[in-house]
Amino acid sequence: MIVELVAEAVSSGARRERACEIIGLCARTITRWCAEGGGKDGRAEGGVSPAHKLTLAEKAEIVAQATSPEYRDLPPGQIVPLLADKGIYVASESSFYRVLHERDLMSHREPSRPRTHRRPPEHVATAPNTVWSWDITYLRSPVRGVFFYLYLVLDIFSRKVVAFGVYESESAETASALVGVACETEGVVRTGLVLHADNGGAMKGSTMLATLQRLGVVASFSRPSVSDDNPFAEAIFRTLKYRPGYPKKPFADLAEATAWVEGFVRWYNGQHLHSGIRFVHPNDRHDGRDTTILAARHVVYTKARARSPRRWSRGTRDWTPIGAVRLNPEKRDACTLH
Repeated sequence: MIVELVAEAVSSGARRERACEIIGLCARTITRWCAEGGGKDGRAEGGVSPAHKLTLAEKAEIVAQATSPEYRDLPPGQIVPLLADKGIYVASESSFYRVLHERDLMSHREPSRPRTHRRPPEHVATAPNTVWSWDITYLRSPVRGVFFYLYLVLDIFSRKVVAFGVYESESAETASALVGVACETEGVVRTGLVLHADNGGAMKGSTMLATLQRLGVVASFSRPSVSDDNPFAEAIFRTLKYRPGYPKKPFADLAEATAWVEGFVRWYNGQHLHSGIRFVHPNDRHDGRDTTILAARHVVYTKARARSPRRWSRGTRDWTPIGAVRLNPEKRDACTLH
């Protein structure tokens, strides 16, 4: 009878797990009964309550002890031993947890501030110079433990490197000067540009924040202690350090490091076919030439399909320009970064 009732509920549009939950059975039990064609209930002590289960009075005592002024700020793992030190045994720790969960009394029992779940910063770039991402990475110097610092600002819409510099120290003053030059070069004048960065001192220094406010740039920061909230900057640093020709030995001096990065940026902006923007150059995407380039590619593929239609069972490759680019998108909307 139960198998028939569940089947009727499922045929009417109900979820099988939910129907089994209302009846009070596990969905796997129903599956086994269906495979056996019904028959006798073979569960051990099916429908019989355990003889040693907690009584209502014992459950009330657990709640009373856990909510008392002496123990209300402690977890069951500490309440039970403290009661034992007084010669009192009410129930096991697992029973305490179970009863408190049943009564919704386990939502942050400590006097400290509850842990907050912060969402990652989300921004949408719909055109060049709407969302920039920047970061600092180390470049090895001849002295062990001493590094050169590469500052790099990236436009996430076009993936173009809009500013960079190699310096001997890390400071908010240097970062603010670099961002100011980038805004001047790109013609950004109080347009609500978003500049996303990590939580380092150079990113959140007073000089940097004052410069952003003066320029009309909106500051955005990663969550504390989260390393992957600035993925576009991390991706280009990986591309840089895994680029063929990246020196295996430390840079001899600041001039050599600067020269190498300059060559990389020229290649990245003007020669690199970026997979995240339909394999066009970041410069072309930034200046709006990607639409013409991709349209020409579509014509080439359309002609190729016309010559040999049997080879193209699923249509031609998608050469339409990508739309808006999201910083820290949902997984289903995640875009290619490298």
